[in-house]
Amino acid sequence: MQELRFNPMTGEWVMISSSRKDRPIHSEYEGCPLCPGNIELEQNYDLAVFENRFPALVKNPSPPLNSGSPLLKNKPSKGVCEVIMYTSVHKSSLAEMSLLQIENLIEVWEDRIIELYGNPMIKYIFIFENKGEEVGATLSHPHGQLYAFPFLPLRVDKKLKNMKDYNSKNHKCMLCDILKEETRLEKRLIFQNDSFLALVPYYARFPYEIHILPKRHIGSIVDLHDSEKKSFAEALKIVTRKYDKLFERSCPYMMALFITPSEKDKYNYFHFHVEFCPPLREKDKIKWMASVETMTWQFINPSSPEEIAEQLRSIN
Repeated sequence: MQELRFNPMTGEWVMISSSRKDRPIHSEYEGCPLCPGNIELEQNYDLAVFENRFPALVKNPSPPLNSGSPLLKNKPSKGVCEVIMYTSVHKSSLAEMSLLQIENLIEVWEDRIIELYGNPMIKYIFIFENKGEEVGATLSHPHGQLYAFPFLPLRVDKKLKNMKDYNSKNHKCMLCDILKEETRLEKRLIFQNDSFLALVPYYARFPYEIHILPKRHIGSIVDLHDSEKKSFAEALKIVTRKYDKLFERSCPYMMALFITPSEKDKYNYFHFHVEFCPPLREKDKIKWMASVETMTWQFINPSSPEEIAEQLRSIN
């Protein structure tokens, strides 16, 4: 079964995709389906992109069955799900890849955004990485994913509305102002270069949450200059290396890139940003998402963002 079902209480579309239970689970090098010459990629590669074999969204979905009720709405699960391979090297990660390889990855992200936003069906592109078994990653080979939605995901829509309200009231960008304040206060900054800044946000939900933001007001990766792509690659590498050094292991995390929706000109108040959310609260302790976080979307952070920032800042 594969379809979208609407929750009238929350205004969200839920992706029903029963085939995803058949996804392969593999963490060792031998037989990894993402290594060159195996199931997914028969030839050698540097970076690669292919359609997910277990997608939640597909280009040509079958019509869903009638729910039998006008209140219970559904529609075809139309969209695109892609897997983005970072490197052919199995035992690697953003923290271990060269800056040039990360720059190449940024170019791949840009290419996919440009191509997929050319499809009028696509309303929002969400690029992300689930790294580690702790966040549900079924394969350990370095890779990320892309979901091209036919609608705006609920949290993205919420961000857009709040940024628009702030812009309408203050005639300024919300994140540009946050950047100025955080730079002035300094205590939550962990890294910055010419074009990007990384910080533990004042409102962090996870103990070791980090946001990466461009200093220039841009809405998407496609707006980056070549020099800014180099700075972005450096920021991604430094943040992930800090995690690995802090926890003395390959740190699990969720990484999400937030860009403008497809009709970009309508959202000039939006500011591109990246969120890293590791599930750890200590080296071997998980920050579980239980009833309060999952059911109400009301997070409880058991750590002080200022103390975490100081801890991360001290790691070279």
